[in-house]
Amino acid sequence: MDNINFSILFILGVSIFGGLIGASFFQRLRIPQVVGYIAIGLIVGESGLKLVNHSAVTTLRPFTLFALGIIGFLVGGELKAESFRKYAKQFFAILLGEGLGAFLLVGIFTALFIYHIFHNGPAALAAGIVFGAIASATDPASTIDVLWEYRALGVLTTSLTAIVALDDALAMTLYGLGTGAAEILTGGSGSIIAEVGKVALSLFGAVLLGLICALILRLLLQRVHQPERELAFAVGLILLLISVVVYLNIDVILSSMTLGCVLVNMLPRRSKDFFKLIRSFSVPIYVLFFVLAGARLSISQMPGWLWGIVIIYVVGRSAGKMLGAYIGARCTHSPPVVRRYLGLGLFAQGGVAIGLSIMASQHLAQIMLSEDLALGDVIIFAVAATTFIVQLAGPPMVKVAIKLSGEAGRNITREDVIDSWTVADVMETGVVLIQENEPLIKAAQTFMERDYLVYPVVDRHDSIIGVISLESLKDVLVNQDSWTWLVASDIMSPVKDRALATMPLKDVIDQMSELNIDQMPVVKNDNSNTPIGILDRARIQKLIDKEVVRRQRPAKKETE
Repeated sequence: MDNINFSILFILGVSIFGGLIGASFFQRLRIPQVVGYIAIGLIVGESGLKLVNHSAVTTLRPFTLFALGIIGFLVGGELKAESFRKYAKQFFAILLGEGLGAFLLVGIFTALFIYHIFHNGPAALAAGIVFGAIASATDPASTIDVLWEYRALGVLTTSLTAIVALDDALAMTLYGLGTGAAEILTGGSGSIIAEVGKVALSLFGAVLLGLICALILRLLLQRVHQPERELAFAVGLILLLISVVVYLNIDVILSSMTLGCVLVNMLPRRSKDFFKLIRSFSVPIYVLFFVLAGARLSISQMPGWLWGIVIIYVVGRSAGKMLGAYIGARCTHSPPVVRRYLGLGLFAQGGVAIGLSIMASQHLAQIMLSEDLALGDVIIFAVAATTFIVQLAGPPMVKVAIKLSGEAGRNITREDVIDSWTVADVMETGVVLIQENEPLIKAAQTFMERDYLVYPVVDRHDSIIGVISLESLKDVLVNQDSWTWLVASDIMSPVKDRALATMPLKDVIDQMSELNIDQMPVVKNDNSNTPIGILDRARIQKLIDKEVVRRQRPAKKETE
């Protein structure tokens, strides 16, 4: 026990517990929960109480990489082949539009500002190129978290998921070109061709490793049918994938995203429950990831003029993303909601931008803007500050986008419908009561004249004593000699239990499953046996399916 690092355990506990408290507080303010995670990180981290210092964040870097792997895997699970077949043209046009839009606006105005401050043309141009490349990146984690939190579904949600997932590859490509050009412009030995080769190799390696792991996981899932073991195999494989890509200096998110994307398209039916299992497991991982992301942001030591770059970066990036996304969507005749609102969902920026800024600080450490300030330091300070701003502003803007588009709350499952309904919502009312001594031929006439598949049988006081279903009636009617002397009570099934109209539907469905019955009568109250309706499992399932389709219908704004 003496060897356990209790400070790390304390940080884990504070981060997860505090993050959930912060999320609950911000949700009450109708602000996405991810903002609460980051806010708690700021409070306990370098910019606040310093309970989580830089050393602790560095120590927990393996966990951060694991979180990125889980996030990438779940994001990849949202990328279904049918969506790409339907929207591929618009996806890539919007991707290029928003990425290049941010790259150009941030790059141009940052270069002009730095030239105005230092009067160093090559260094200013190099800074503009690198800042522009980093600005093209979008954080998939916080964006997808908001889409899941608000149960978004529709063409805008599909487009936004695809764009933020593919943004990493574009940002890395632009970064590779940018750093190569920056080193050449400032007299270094960099080579654009060499940098492009490195980026291409990294992207290819990430996709290849993700594909190999997807084939392995598919084989395991086809042979293992226990959810606990499926989860263990998946987590173990993701950890192995992360360790390999980190060793090879390959992008974690892209490789794990490939794993999720390939798996969901190879096993579309089986993977649905599997990804749901992974998502439920990932909640504390998400919380800790974003709390640590907020904890590592320290912006108190920035010189005053650097805030000018921060303002240019945030404004230029936001405008470039929105304008570029609009132009790309317009050129490909995308639906109106995509043209109007997709740009609002691209503000968030996180791990990828921080990672690229750290790499830039290493590549450009020898490029001096002044005697005591290197370009690499400027980039890492500025990107840390801008990440702080856009990570707080980004998630609420995603919420605004899906609210305005009418796609929030549409990702409805059968369980959601069941949880929202009572027995009164699905029971068959106006059902004719069959008296216990009613001749069988008359009961058969009732089935022929009406559409119900089951009827309650009552005594002379109208108290329910059983039910007759169409199936039980057909079994008896085969023997025509029995029609004249059988009565309803002879073929009815006894009532095993009763339901009240006000009872939650979920409880009654579970009860019917335990009793192994397909019908259940509904009575007025606990003190009455007079039926006011009846439940039929087949009809309930049809009503639930219809309601899911109704709630998932495209919003009117999508077709305007």
